[in-house]
Amino acid sequence: MEDILNKARIVASKVVVDAGNIAKERFDNFTSLDEKDDYGDLITEVDHLAEDLILDVLTSAFPNHKIHSEEAGDNGLQSEWLWQVDPLDGTNNFAIGFPVFSSSITLLYKHEPILGVIYEPMVDRLFISSLNGGSFCNDVELRIKKRDNPKKFTIAWIQGHRVQNEEKAVKLRQYIDVNCKRMMRLWAPTLQWCMLAKGDIDGIILYNSEGDDLYSGILMVKEAGGIVIDFQGNDFTGMNNEPYLIACHPDNKDYFVNMVSEGLSQARALIHTV
Repeated sequence: MEDILNKARIVASKVVVDAGNIAKERFDNFTSLDEKDDYGDLITEVDHLAEDLILDVLTSAFPNHKIHSEEAGDNGLQSEWLWQVDPLDGTNNFAIGFPVFSSSITLLYKHEPILGVIYEPMVDRLFISSLNGGSFCNDVELRIKKRDNPKKFTIAWIQGHRVQNEEKAVKLRQYIDVNCKRMMRLWAPTLQWCMLAKGDIDGIILYNSEGDDLYSGILMVKEAGGIVIDFQGNDFTGMNNEPYLIACHPDNKDYFVNMVSEGLSQARALIHTV
C-alpha cells in the first residue's frame, strides 16, 4: 500500500495543480455555461477540461483503479482502490466571478480515504493530507485550533442541493446562524474543510451533502487533529450516501453535538406547530 500511496501523492498533487490552473486561466473568460440539474447547479467547459486532464492522468498511472468523477461518473471498474474527482469545486462561484473555488482529488482504499489533495488556484494553495501522515498547505503542517468562547465561533454550513429547502434544514441553519459569531456558506465545500484544518474557522455542520468533494476534506480535518462525527456524536468512518456530520476540535465536541441537538429539537417543534 505504501508504494501506491507514495506514487498517488506525486501524481495527484501535480495534476490537481494543472487542473486548477486551467480554471485560473479561464476565470472571467469562460465560454459556455449550462444548468446541470433542477437545483441550480452549473457547469462550464472548465469543469470538463479540468476533469478530462485529471482522468487521463489517473487512468494512465492507475489503470486498474476505480474512478468516480463529478461530471463523467464511474469508469466501470471494480477495485478496492477508488479515486474521487471534483475538477471544479465551486463552479457557481467561478461562474459569477467570485474567485473561491478549487480542484479536489481523493484516493480511498476499502471505502476509507487515505489521500486527499485540494488546490486553490487563485491563491496558489496546495493542500495535501494522507492517512497517518498529517495535513499540509504548501508544505506547512496544519493543526486545527481551539477557541473557548462559542459566541466567537465561525461555523461553516454545507448542505446538499437536493435538501436545500427542506424545512428542518432551513430552521437548523437559522438556529446555528443566531448562536455563533458567523455562519458561513461558501459554495466550495473543500475550501471550508481546509479552513477548518488551518484553524481559520471553528466547525462545520454538514447536512446531507455527499459527493466527490467530501472525503478529501474529511481526511484533511482528521489529519490536522480534528474530529468528524455524526449528529449523535459517533465517529464517522467509511462512506455514507446521506451524511449528517459535525467537524470540530475534539475539545468542542460536546458543544457542537448539543447545539445541533437543540437546533433540531426546536426545528421539529416549530414545524409541528405550523
